[in-house]
Amino acid sequence: MKKTKFYSIHEKLGAKIVDFAGFKMPVQYSSIIAEHKAVRTSVGVFDVSHMGEIFIRGSKALDFVQHITVNDASLLTDGRVQYSAMCYNDGGIVDDLLVYRINANEFMLVVNASNKDKDYAWMKENNIFDVDIVDESDDYSLLAVQGPKSKNAIEKICNKPLNLEYYHFFFATVAGVDMLVSRTGYTGELGFELYFKGDEAIAEKVWNSLFDAEKEFDIQPVGLGARDSLRLEMGYCLYGNDIDQTTNPLEAGLGWITKLKKTSFIAKDVLVKVKEEGLKRKLVPMVSDEKAFPRHGYDLSVNGTNVGHITSGTVSPVLEKAIALGYVKTEFAREGNQINFLIRGKEVPAVVTKLPFVKN
Repeated sequence: MKKTKFYSIHEKLGAKIVDFAGFKMPVQYSSIIAEHKAVRTSVGVFDVSHMGEIFIRGSKALDFVQHITVNDASLLTDGRVQYSAMCYNDGGIVDDLLVYRINANEFMLVVNASNKDKDYAWMKENNIFDVDIVDESDDYSLLAVQGPKSKNAIEKICNKPLNLEYYHFFFATVAGVDMLVSRTGYTGELGFELYFKGDEAIAEKVWNSLFDAEKEFDIQPVGLGARDSLRLEMGYCLYGNDIDQTTNPLEAGLGWITKLKKTSFIAKDVLVKVKEEGLKRKLVPMVSDEKAFPRHGYDLSVNGTNVGHITSGTVSPVLEKAIALGYVKTEFAREGNQINFLIRGKEVPAVVTKLPFVKN
């Protein structure tokens, strides 16, 4: 198992460590609920250095990114970020990812840790434009600083104001370390990502500088447990749960990033056909007032008949209600429809709702 350059810090803080995507990662430090609420009310720091950074370089870099992703990367200018996905030839999802345009000849693709090797192989297999595809994941550390007070603290140790629009980035010096700073995130709160190179000493310097700068804001380290509950409150998809090679982006509610009018990309013809024929199922958000814990894989029913299954579920720390995402047959996907969670043989009533579950 790999360790990030922050591993010794996690150990010193007494984090509960789990094996995740080939890494030993902190799942929680104090409690998932406390860490979750810290991000919603103040600021939390996540070590997400396990994520993959794959660089595309060459005069045809944009052509390659356009070919391999479903969104329209031609809309990007230098310093902008785009949420996108890659599909197999049958329309199933290889991965969802972030596309960073460094310049016309260089893009950084940030992919899920569990899919990094598979994604890299898929890119190389489909490199019809003879671009350079370089996996630099092991060179980078990545911290996600998330929460309504995240900007205040980073600005204290950054050499320029954090006047970044959503899904934009720039290069800056933070805590004396050169890095790429982006304003994206997986929590629904104001937040920034810090990408930088260096050894454990550099990583520790950045971590300690952040926590010293944020003391007045009650900064907290946050693990993978709260990261999952935070993203679920916003209805963000998790690969392996809500999306995978058996799902297409249209049924997963990702039609907004799937630009079918683009000239060409892998699986375009399949996805056009899916849209023309109509979706047979949809990923929907559901909420229940009952004291129950919906989990991945649980069935969904209407009038005793199975209509789908839960892909992600939890009890929202903010709403204190059961929330879930799940695929249901299209005729049951309308907002306001009642659908039951099947939990240990008992039907627990829930209602199809709108995203996000928690509205800022």
